[in-house]
Amino acid sequence: MNRRTLLGGLFAAASVPALTACAGGITSLDGEGSTSGGGGSSKDGVTIGTANFTENQVLGYLYAAVLQQAGVTVKVRPNLGTREILIPALKGGDIDLLPEYQGALLHYLDPKATATEEGAMQNALAVALPTGLQVLPYGMAEDSDAFVVTQETARKYGLTSLADLRKQNGKLVIGAAPEVKKRQVGAVGLKEVYGVEFKEFKSLDSSGPLVKGALKKGDVDVANLFTTDTDIQANDWVVLTDPKNLIPGQHIVPLIADRVADSPVRKALARLGNVLTTAQLTELNRQVDKDKKDPEDVANAYAKQHGLA
Repeated sequence: MNRRTLLGGLFAAASVPALTACAGGITSLDGEGSTSGGGGSSKDGVTIGTANFTENQVLGYLYAAVLQQAGVTVKVRPNLGTREILIPALKGGDIDLLPEYQGALLHYLDPKATATEEGAMQNALAVALPTGLQVLPYGMAEDSDAFVVTQETARKYGLTSLADLRKQNGKLVIGAAPEVKKRQVGAVGLKEVYGVEFKEFKSLDSSGPLVKGALKKGDVDVANLFTTDTDIQANDWVVLTDPKNLIPGQHIVPLIADRVADSPVRKALARLGNVLTTAQLTELNRQVDKDKKDPEDVANAYAKQHGLA
């Protein structure tokens, strides 16, 4: 990915407050806290953007549901693309809010970041974020990257961990979204951390039908999926373990522009973060991907069921 070093000396590390997660994974009980300063006003509405995969769209509509319940006017712009599109859109005012993932966002902003614990990553994000943006308290739900092989491939090559891939350098084909080729949590990190080199990188999609179809057909040997993808268990695929901790924690965290980050927005998103679990998020993904339900309908039904809308 095209990563940039941001903020320079604007924040000194010593000025970043220590954060302690409560039982639900939220860094502030009332939703008022954040890892960056700056307030704003949502009186003119909030535009929510999402990335181009199912789960992020579901999260975007969940954000919309809880904000509407709080009296905030919202607009959702789903399926906009990757961070290379979303972050500039957020900075430029085309969108105001998007669902993010702690570790992935941190590595995008600072590829040399070493934090892996949730609170430490929040602190690191406060330093790395560009002026005008902030992350709100992270929620219980998380979704990490996973590198997956079929049972047949695992047996054939003796694969149980990412470290085992090195033994097959130059033999295996990996399938993933195009940006994974340049990501630290991707081809770059696999080579730097594990010494892995693939025969070929096939640009497909993010834990979607293309990459999963290629894995099933044997067109790729390794696929980059998300841990909340129900197809992993349904197909009895093998998630390769990560003994060197290449893949950081990925709790869901709202990334928001200061200009709209007022109390109603903070409190509404904190309520959602305190309720939504990883298992529930996985089920919502299944309803969209397997049952072919509309992401907005799925999100709204969940919000009503749990008293969030």
